[in-house]
Amino acid sequence: MTRDSFSPSASSPPQPASARPGPRPLALHLNSALTILQGSLAALPSSRLGLIAWSASVRPQAESLAADLASSPPDAVARALAAEVAARYRAMLEGIRLYRAHPYVRDLEPAPTVWRAGGTRLTDYGGDGPPVLFVPSLVNRGYVLDLSARRSLLRWLATQGFRPYLVDWDAPTEAERGLDLGGYVMQRLVPALEHLAFEHGGPLPVVGYCMGGDLALALALVRPQAVAALALLATPWDFHAEGGAGRGRLLVAGRDGIDASLRLGGEMPVDALQAFFLGLDPALSLKKFAAFAAMDQAGEAAADFVALEDWLNDGVPLVPGVARDCLVGWYGENVTARLGWHVDGRAVDPAALTCPLLLAVPANDRIVPPGSARALGSRAAAGGVAVTEIAPPLGHIGMVVGGRAAARLWQPLADWLRLHAAVQNPPLSVTPAGSYRGGGRSQSKNKRPKRPPRTASQEFPT
Repeated sequence: MTRDSFSPSASSPPQPASARPGPRPLALHLNSALTILQGSLAALPSSRLGLIAWSASVRPQAESLAADLASSPPDAVARALAAEVAARYRAMLEGIRLYRAHPYVRDLEPAPTVWRAGGTRLTDYGGDGPPVLFVPSLVNRGYVLDLSARRSLLRWLATQGFRPYLVDWDAPTEAERGLDLGGYVMQRLVPALEHLAFEHGGPLPVVGYCMGGDLALALALVRPQAVAALALLATPWDFHAEGGAGRGRLLVAGRDGIDASLRLGGEMPVDALQAFFLGLDPALSLKKFAAFAAMDQAGEAAADFVALEDWLNDGVPLVPGVARDCLVGWYGENVTARLGWHVDGRAVDPAALTCPLLLAVPANDRIVPPGSARALGSRAAAGGVAVTEIAPPLGHIGMVVGGRAAARLWQPLADWLRLHAAVQNPPLSVTPAGSYRGGGRSQSKNKRPKRPPRTASQEFPT
């Protein structure tokens, strides 16, 4: 079977439960949870003495707790706390055991490949209607937008009068080893966009998710004539917003260590990336695996959990240039918000956009704080860009695959795309192997690959 007909990143092959490696890195997840729980035991004496400086958001609960502690026997409180700590850790361990043994496998029919450069491919989800290009993050695989039969934004859009295409970065090959973020934009996204603009006869909407939104923004700036509209979903811009400056200073201070690691290993490994994101919410694994242990393991909620967790653990490494740009440039020095990130010799500035912009800012996002994403919209609006914002009351990932994703994101996104996909610039001239300048092959004459077949049991959430 060739890579054109099958790719793990498009539709991961069925894996036996015994092969499930997550959560990755397991030792760090266990140690993080244990440290948090042991911290509760260590903090008990200080809490009884009122020596802990609580944040304003939890101060009322802390004062109520202090009153309860003062009226309870110290030894009894210590025993009860130790028992609760042990119970929570056991619940997390049981959740991990159940996750690793769960029978779920992802068995969606892969979307066909229509274009390729190096390790990057463009996959076509079919459908009758205007094309839409989706740009996912480089950090995690793009099939979060096609997670399962019931949780696939792309397959749903194909039933709603659109023809979605997904950029599948896959694992980097030797052809990508020398690329930085700008290189991925110019050598991967630009040719993919120009291919679609030529095939469909005009500019098309582009949708970016997470850091893929930053890449999509740069794409819209370097090829404005090929982008009809831009939608950015949970896209970070001000990496120092809402407490990110402290983390940024640590990353800048650790630049030499990051460089040494990249020289030694030749890439940023998946487990190192997972450790970084675990640091954004160290208690998450403790909570989510304990909750999973309480689920009906034969139910849809458990299958959805496993599908998402499998995706989270199915990451790819970053090449050195991308790792430096992300960790030191974006997170560390905040070059995006400072307009210091340059692609193709020009600053990536949202104010310079020439197309409408949709900003989806999930209100409960712990990975991209709302203030970070809204800074992009504010900058674009200051330049006169027509900005529409939606704020789903969901998290970073739940916004695209959660139970309320269809109502809170999928439908509003489809409505906005339907409005702007019909607005096309007048066709000019095209050279299929060169730079797109508008126009192109008539859409009505395209040979369209069939939409990936839906299984008999496939249903989309409503």
